[in-house]
Amino acid sequence: MKNHKILTVLGARPQFIKAAAVSRALLRTDLEEIIVHTGQHFDEKMSEVFFREMDIPMPAHRLEIHSLTHGAMTGRMIEGIENILFSEKPSAVMVFGDTNSTLAGALAAVKQHVPVIHVEAGLRSFNMRMPEEVNRVLTDRVSSLLFCPTDAAVQNLKNEGFEHFPIKIVRTGDVMYDAALYYFQKAKHHSTILQKLRLEPGKFALATLHRQENTDNPERLKGIVEGLNQLHKQKPVVVPLHPRTRKTLENQNLTVDFHIIEPVGYFDMLMLLHNCSIVLTDSGGLQKEAFFFKKPCITLREETEWVELVEGGYNTLAGWQPQHILHAFEKSMSNQPDFSKNLYGQGDASEKIASAIQEFLLKD
Repeated sequence: MKNHKILTVLGARPQFIKAAAVSRALLRTDLEEIIVHTGQHFDEKMSEVFFREMDIPMPAHRLEIHSLTHGAMTGRMIEGIENILFSEKPSAVMVFGDTNSTLAGALAAVKQHVPVIHVEAGLRSFNMRMPEEVNRVLTDRVSSLLFCPTDAAVQNLKNEGFEHFPIKIVRTGDVMYDAALYYFQKAKHHSTILQKLRLEPGKFALATLHRQENTDNPERLKGIVEGLNQLHKQKPVVVPLHPRTRKTLENQNLTVDFHIIEPVGYFDMLMLLHNCSIVLTDSGGLQKEAFFFKKPCITLREETEWVELVEGGYNTLAGWQPQHILHAFEKSMSNQPDFSKNLYGQGDASEKIASAIQEFLLKD
């Protein structure tokens, strides 16, 4: 008989990966997990494949909310999650990262006086124009249990006065590192992406592009595409592309010389990461995954929440201008940082999280 029920709210690819690691750890506790899928990522390759590949418990509730403005999406998610809270009556709600699903889950819970658990708390880009920054700041503020992946994340919360709030802050390490260690062993036996794309290990660059600050800004998008086109002349560039971004490229009549492929599952992405020579991305999670696989990374933004990667020389902030992207590529390929440093824990973050949640709930 499970003692407490945890309602886990998920909606986007990175959250599925993080939840997979934590869900495995929760199975070894007295806690019952109920998963809510908001539908924020609704494409089959962006969503369902992760549940199948990674053995994540299938969602008990699906809200199917997507393709709306930030306000409309978040509002409808809050309404849907609130109804689930009334029926499930969980002891706590767990949210991951910094998406609209994250904020909606946190707000729905705190309004009903249900404790909020935030995995990947304390991260800051200090750019409040980013929807993700707004989501993570607000989610942290209404949470009762904050799990921080890095020392910098803990320090951010201290700088903002969180030590004076009635909450608990725990430095756990990064659950994405847990996932990468565990699932890479499976990926080696299941993924055929290299053979399918006829890619030679170490001979290609891996790039992703999905942030609205880039895809919804014609000047930035054009600059990034031009930079990737020029880089492709030196080294093949492979880009698994979100359907929305692909449509935007078509609508703007942008010429693409690099290799666009369909979105890939987690196993295929791990194999692409392991075998590429460099990563270019505007994703937060992929910056870390590049580090896990000892690959230099170029971030197609002006700032990052993963400051330790920039400070350590693993990650170069390039922004969107073609000349900056090419300069960052030349710098990254000639630089050899020390990848032996332990920035994200020992691969046991999920176990620490599960243990801390159980202790938190059982004391009440």
